[in-house]
Amino acid sequence: MIDRAALIAKLPKAELHLHIEGSFEPELMMQIAERNGIQTAFKTLEEAKAAYAFSNLQEFLDIYYQGMAVLLHKQDFYDLTWAYLERAAADNVRHVEIFFDPQAHTERGVAFATVADGILEALADGETKLGITSHVIMSFLRHLSEEDGFALLEESKSYHARFIGVGLDSSEIGHPPSKFARLFAKCRELGFKLCLHAGEEGPPQYVQEALIDIGADRIDHGNRSMEDEGLIQVLRDTQTPLTNCPLSNLSLCVIDDLKQSPLKAQLEAGLLVTVNSDDPAYFGGYVNQNYQAIADALDLSNDQLIQLARNSFTAAFMSEADKAKHLSEIERAMAA
Repeated sequence: MIDRAALIAKLPKAELHLHIEGSFEPELMMQIAERNGIQTAFKTLEEAKAAYAFSNLQEFLDIYYQGMAVLLHKQDFYDLTWAYLERAAADNVRHVEIFFDPQAHTERGVAFATVADGILEALADGETKLGITSHVIMSFLRHLSEEDGFALLEESKSYHARFIGVGLDSSEIGHPPSKFARLFAKCRELGFKLCLHAGEEGPPQYVQEALIDIGADRIDHGNRSMEDEGLIQVLRDTQTPLTNCPLSNLSLCVIDDLKQSPLKAQLEAGLLVTVNSDDPAYFGGYVNQNYQAIADALDLSNDQLIQLARNSFTAAFMSEADKAKHLSEIERAMAA
């Protein structure tokens, strides 16, 4: 029987929950800061690495926004995205659907086009040079107002055709999905897929608002849905995907031990759950490291790992033909 690490490396997979700003490794941050003549709070790379330690979501967000302050030019966003794509390729990732947070950049004076063009150009090169297909999901920051979200929607108008969906992220507690109900209704009208972070730190009620009231196409995290039998039933019946991020959950103390992750229970309940890295530069691992860590903690079988890889494509916003192509690649990889 193939060993776990070899199987994970061999499996083609998609990554569906990745914040591109969260893939900003300290080495690249320091390089770009130097290139842009920006004095950071860190005198050495070691200091920068030490700052990537935190104990909750808010502490993480503080360093996250501090780090991205060095991103000013299109080339910066290209380099950030390209660095992620190279790591994804090394993990046998064939398709990515990435979030980006334009409000975190425009509010500090960086033009929307600067951000979007750098990311989109790198993704285009990722397809031609690395064979990784991609979609982009424009995220709204939930600690800002719904009116701010509408302003972003208007500002990004000329790019709408280049984005598959919209997301909702940042500090969850106190910012329920219902706060953005009108905004997401408008996004649905415009044809966007809807992806909402819910049930990471927030209660099951937030998952219900996202899933049932707003009609999310995908629930990001969704851990706490497992506390509500009604939600579990809806998730199973609709096969609405959940994007589980094991090492993120551990780093942000959503769980104290990976053995507490709901992922295996979600699989066994017939839910369409996937494994992702979220903000890998900060949370200690890219997608294969997340597969390995959760498989070790929960003693997942090889069949369950294969199912997770299959789920990653089934849950992706791609055509049925493309899904079938990727699923058959998994079968071929297993037969080789």
